[in-house]
Amino acid sequence: MPRAPLPVIGPADDPQSLHHQMRPFLEWMRTRNYSEQTVEHREQHLRGVIAWCDERGVTRPQEVTRPILERYQRHLFLYRKANGEALSGRSQHMRLMPVKLWFRWLVRNHRILSNPAADLEMPRVEKRLPKHVLSADEAERILNVPDVKSALGMRDRAILETFYSTGIRRAELTNLHVHDVDPERGTVMVREGKGKRDRLIPIGERALAWIGKYLSEVRPQLSLAADEGVLFLALTGERIDPRSLGQMVADYVKRSGVDKSGSCHLFRHTMATLMLENGADVRFVQVMLGHAQLTSTQVYTQVAIRALKEIHTATHPARLERREQQEAIDDAKPTRLLHRIYKPVAIDKSTDKDGQP
Repeated sequence: MPRAPLPVIGPADDPQSLHHQMRPFLEWMRTRNYSEQTVEHREQHLRGVIAWCDERGVTRPQEVTRPILERYQRHLFLYRKANGEALSGRSQHMRLMPVKLWFRWLVRNHRILSNPAADLEMPRVEKRLPKHVLSADEAERILNVPDVKSALGMRDRAILETFYSTGIRRAELTNLHVHDVDPERGTVMVREGKGKRDRLIPIGERALAWIGKYLSEVRPQLSLAADEGVLFLALTGERIDPRSLGQMVADYVKRSGVDKSGSCHLFRHTMATLMLENGADVRFVQVMLGHAQLTSTQVYTQVAIRALKEIHTATHPARLERREQQEAIDDAKPTRLLHRIYKPVAIDKSTDKDGQP
């Protein structure tokens, strides 16, 4: 269903206003085959800077100068979210990058004479690790939460198993069709993933078994006459809304009792980390995740700590080499340890206070 048009920001009757000059830029992106999600994200960030400029009486691209954009950049730095937290460097970067691309496009299309964002220094982006990664036992606890005796519970179990087995993104799962899953070959075809790239990836036998039960017992109850062939359906018979899917998975994580937060991406982080810890080559994990650059996948090599911990235990000079040392520490009590440290010294009364005979 197409999204309803958003309200105009600034003068509605001025074709040279910032808002009206944004529309052809977004259409240009669509003609260059950018995904609709990318277009919507850039529109959201551009509307932010347009609204900020409009509040200060700046309504046309020709009126925007580098000092104005630097003030907007400082506004992002000082901005606080509803919970009181500041925007991360990555969030600030994401809001400023569409502005730079937009003004570059305006210059190239002769809509303005100079680019005020050309020399705008972007904030540094933090190289952050995933906030939470599940252990294998924690993942199993979450997978066992859905009530598989109910139709929706069985569907949800199949969804969780698919996330855990393949590590696909939330939007990629909602776009899966029945014919994209090949039980004989044990594969899933992800069509037009991030960057509009297709990829064929393996899926485990257990996940296939739950998908098979869902297809035979549950999906016929949910499908409507106008069935488009989407794999996982909502109660309405249509594809599951990504936001509803994220909320559903987050609820199962919370109900499991696992003291970690997250949603669909939590299983993506977990799959990549556990595969690397179990000896998978990072390039194979890159294919599974659909990363265009290996550097994106290498983040998980820093989270896969098991091999590093084994090397640390085996090579650090402070390791316990003999079992007797461990037993001595286990048997020692605080009073005995203090006695060993502060062992009384016999005083020879034949010496003076300086210890001289």
